Amino acid sequence: MAAPRNELNPFGFTFVFFVSVVFNSFGKSEMRNLRIAFGLMTTLPVGLPDDWSAGDSGRAAVWYPLVGLIIGALTWLAWEVTLLFLPSLAAGVITLGVWVVLTGGLHLDGLADCCDGLFVSAGRERRLEIMKDPHIGTFGVIGLILVLFLKAAALASLTSATSPGILLAASLARWCILPAGLLPLARASGMAADFAAGFRRSFIIWSAVIPLGIAIFLGVHGALSIVAGTGAMALVLGLAKSRIGGVTGDVFGMLVEIVETVVILAFVVT
Repeated sequence: MAAPRNELNPFGFTFVFFVSVVFNSFGKSEMRNLRIAFGLMTTLPVGLPDDWSAGDSGRAAVWYPLVGLIIGALTWLAWEVTLLFLPSLAAGVITLGVWVVLTGGLHLDGLADCCDGLFVSAGRERRLEIMKDPHIGTFGVIGLILVLFLKAAALASLTSATSPGILLAASLARWCILPAGLLPLARASGMAADFAAGFRRSFIIWSAVIPLGIAIFLGVHGALSIVAGTGAMALVLGLAKSRIGGVTGDVFGMLVEIVETVVILAFVVT
């Protein structure tokens, strides 16, 4: 069963062509941005450059969907391997563990902070203070449990036909950070501010090639999941805008976690 996955299908050729064209067009500067994207979004041993400049996280944003695709591919591989030896529920839980390890729990931290701050009955400034507090509160714990439970259950319910949805979930969720960058900053400093300093609106279009390509490859499931994921994005960003007036790095983290969960669930129920 492993042999077909080693063949370079039309989607694989398209992906390789896209990456090679971008590399040849932009050279070392984009290689640096790609390294930054992997260094920020994963625990893979690529590191971050020593000469960090303000706005680097925004300039690297065009690569976020690609990083998501790699995260999704490694997670999908973990799902395939564990399912060979374990029941689906155990495979789902272990796959989720791999997913979290690959990202260092970065987005889960943002999810917990947002649940604590956005759902509390308080003013804008107090909400931002709560989100900055390193301690986790009741809403944060509840949010983490719900999202992790739903993800594990969804992963356990995937089939061989729907499991490639992991690729779309991880890629689309990180693409959603880019349109989120169009919203006002809720805080003048922090990761979202650094992102805004280097972000370009054109990145939204260029980087959409990867999640859209995956969705096309996955057919009807892919199309419906794109709709579900972008709908979830709109809800999360609408909540952030109404509660704190814009986005922060924590909002980006919550956005990634919610969109990933919704996309995986969409593959399960459609």
